[in-house]
Amino acid sequence: MSDDEGGGSLYVLTAVLLTPAQFPSILGDDFPEACSLLGVAPGGEGYGLVLGQDEEGARWTVVVDDVSLVAAAIASWDCGMEYDLSPDERTIVVSLAGWPLELSVAASGIPEPHDPEQGADGTGRVPLAPPSAEAWGPVQRRMGADQIAREWADWREREATDGGAAAAAHPGLARALEEAVGYTKTPPPPGRVRSSFAGEGARTLRVDGPGWSLVARTGEAAFVLLDEEPGEVLTVPHEGDPDLPHLLAELDRIAVRPS
Repeated sequence: MSDDEGGGSLYVLTAVLLTPAQFPSILGDDFPEACSLLGVAPGGEGYGLVLGQDEEGARWTVVVDDVSLVAAAIASWDCGMEYDLSPDERTIVVSLAGWPLELSVAASGIPEPHDPEQGADGTGRVPLAPPSAEAWGPVQRRMGADQIAREWADWREREATDGGAAAAAHPGLARALEEAVGYTKTPPPPGRVRSSFAGEGARTLRVDGPGWSLVARTGEAAFVLLDEEPGEVLTVPHEGDPDLPHLLAELDRIAVRPS
């Protein structure tokens, strides 16, 4: 596609969606926060993020408002099919220097991936960059919850073995559950509660709040990660206040879902 700030070609490497129901959680606890990080308005159906390199090898993230086009490209790639993702220039909202995600691929025949100079995208911002893996904070907490969702069977087996009794009286866990209950009464910002298909009638829930992340599967178990507990995964007790199955059902009821 032709798109970087100088009008040259962009060699597309991958793309991700930025919608209330599906966005890279490293960008924020909710859809508006993720949009704010990229400097775009949290409106409409959302955006597609196209990540690529220009002819000099510089990293660029192009934000487009043609969500359906990007979704079609991602679906095709996931099926192992080729798809030439070339958004119309009229759909480009902004081009940002750098990549917010770590990519292990690069375009062939051009220089190695590198960030353009600060300000090359016209925003004056430092180029986007993936989060550090050396520290623990909100980004790593959300990434940890995403990993549990991907590796659910392993974590479910571990929960069944350990029982999670040690987490029952943790104050941070109690706070997270109280705020999650609050979401079912007063809707949070879009994207704070997301639900995706998990097979056999179950749903995977991803819920985030200030300082905490919850990942769960309806009818099964739930885990919480906290900013104040680096690397720790707390199991939500099956019995107690709030009643876990009821809470998960209510969260699923208010969650946004991929179309």
